Amino acid sequence: MECPCGSDKELEECCGPIIAETVKAATAEALMRARYTAYATNKTEFVIDTHDPETRDELDIKATRRWAEGNDWQSLEILETEAGGADDDEGIVEFVVTFSDERDRTQTHHERSEIVSRDGDWHFHDGEIVIKEPIRSEKVGRNEPCPCGSGKKYKKCHGRPGAD
Repeated sequence: MECPCGSDKELEECCGPIIAETVKAATAEALMRARYTAYATNKTEFVIDTHDPETRDELDIKATRRWAEGNDWQSLEILETEAGGADDDEGIVEFVVTFSDERDRTQTHHERSEIVSRDGDWHFHDGEIVIKEPIRSEKVGRNEPCPCGSGKKYKKCHGRPGAD
């Protein structure tokens, strides 16, 4: 079986040994790939075990299991990593996950995760969801809010004749 994390390797050669805990994740990115694969293969105990002990009490274990089991995990895309190498104590992994929910709606989850090393083991510490601002055109419609933030319609503020 091809590894769900998106590598070109088989599961047994990629994330499988990390999830089975026969080898340690060498980097923060390797841990994130294995955690995604654990979600995709319903191995939520690994997800729970690799949550940082310092923040584990914030984890809703039942919700984590429901989320893992209730979705069809389609892809993982690693966008960026900062530090998180074999000689680092922490790292950041930014990624996008695509999945289908229980209603068969395709969803994406974009996150920047903080990964920490504790006694030689990588752990998920915290994550921040990335929300992209909507792209706005340069042209503002007359009835749209004025970009200056006044709360007025553009036509009554900076869009009126003679306005700066």
